[in-house]
Amino acid sequence: MSLPVEKIAELALALSSDARALLADRLVESLDPLTDDDIRAAWIDESRARLDALRSGEVQAIPRDEALARIRTRLK
Repeated sequence: MSLPVEKIAELALALSSDARALLADRLVESLDPLTDDDIRAAWIDESRARLDALRSGEVQAIPRDEALARIRTRLK
């Protein structure tokens, strides 16, 4: 017997946060399975783009403590 998506979602949301994270990871992976090499390459590309943006002055670095304070403020 097949469960409706709404019921599956309800059951999934009742799981612990760790279990939901694992489930979400598996669901996303099933949609677009990437290899570790694909993921590594994507992170390398992203890191290079961010470094280039920093070096060109397109973005400005801020101290870690200030960045964390901003994040904490936004999450409140």
